[in-house]
Amino acid sequence: MTSSPDITQLLILWSDGNQEALEKLLPLVEKELRRLAHHYILRFRPGNTLQTTAVINEAYIRLVDQNRVQWQNRAHFFGIAASMMRRILLNYLRDNKRLKRGGRDTPISLSEAIILSPEKSREIIALEDALCGLEAIDKHKMRVVELRYYGGLSVEETAEALKISTITVIRDWNFAKAWLAREIRNE
Repeated sequence: MTSSPDITQLLILWSDGNQEALEKLLPLVEKELRRLAHHYILRFRPGNTLQTTAVINEAYIRLVDQNRVQWQNRAHFFGIAASMMRRILLNYLRDNKRLKRGGRDTPISLSEAIILSPEKSREIIALEDALCGLEAIDKHKMRVVELRYYGGLSVEETAEALKISTITVIRDWNFAKAWLAREIRNE
């Protein structure tokens, strides 16, 4: 992740309503947003990088609409961005699955962006269902998985985003991986 104090300062200014700060911020964070989106796309469909821009555009629209967030630092910003990208792709998958079962066609911004095999789609939805189960028992561990697995954040970046120690991240990450594997196997 870019380690620039300028990013944190611009985020704080943007939180205070400074739109000029947002215009300066976006070029600085674009590379990292692209990396996050690319990481997500690889999780959903290995070898396919053409949809990265679509995910970034959708996330950008949602991030710019965040007017109630008091950005703490760049790790906080990228943590929220990673969460948004995950939800964008999962919403697309769920909408796609619903449409295949006779649901009404509703316009979504990523309508043509991702084409997944039914097997891969089931795997991703099974993981999401297991994550929802983990969130019900321990939301903190679910956030560690979200940032590490989907967001591609390092242990240190995850610790910074969640304001916890790296040892806690490692412990939560190991627990969550084992718990999720068991839950997915039981499905």
